[in-house]
Amino acid sequence: MTEWGATPFEPPPTMWEFPAVAADAPDDFVAAGADLEPGTLLAAYRQGLFPMPLDGPPGFRRRRATIGWWSPNPRGIVPLDGLRVTRSLRRSVRDYEIRWSTAFREVVHRCADPSRPKGWITPAIVDAYSRLHELGWAHSVEAYDPVTGELAGGLYGVRIERFFAGESMFHIGRDASKVCLVALVERLAKEGALLLDVQWTTAHLVSLGAIDVDRAEYLERLGEAVATGG
Repeated sequence: MTEWGATPFEPPPTMWEFPAVAADAPDDFVAAGADLEPGTLLAAYRQGLFPMPLDGPPGFRRRRATIGWWSPNPRGIVPLDGLRVTRSLRRSVRDYEIRWSTAFREVVHRCADPSRPKGWITPAIVDAYSRLHELGWAHSVEAYDPVTGELAGGLYGVRIERFFAGESMFHIGRDASKVCLVALVERLAKEGALLLDVQWTTAHLVSLGAIDVDRAEYLERLGEAVATGG
């Protein structure tokens, strides 16, 4: 287990070279292939890319699928000063205990529930992000029921300097994943983060304050956020 504030360990660099992403390219899909080694994942995120299997919803039992690399245009982000917290959600915040990166692999497994529509998190994805977590780059936010002690919801993603890429979330308890997002935004803002990426916006994320930005603006923000020494 790697704590949220621990200094991450830089893995060996990737052997792959990703194509440059043109700011005005219309397609979200950029490339296929490569691998899910830690160095490859970090190189991709630093260039504005992220992986998803190419051949449709793979199902949790399928360990291998062709890897696609994506850069949505427009790109969904949550402004750290623009999260919408309703009165009802603020009440729900008091119903859970938030923990940070104490059950990372379990959170990813819950997000990978094969019964979820458009599921894309394969065992290979679980293993890859768990390795990133062990190196200090990937983190989870967890909401626990304080009465039962059960994990009620969570989210996970990748943090590089002042950038956080949200990958997926799940909930069992009411508003539990939303409460995790509230906690994440508050902590990122407090720690001086600049960019919270959510890949593609959905009606659910828009209701929480997510917006679309074009790729050129996203890449500019990303460059500032992942720069070292910021």
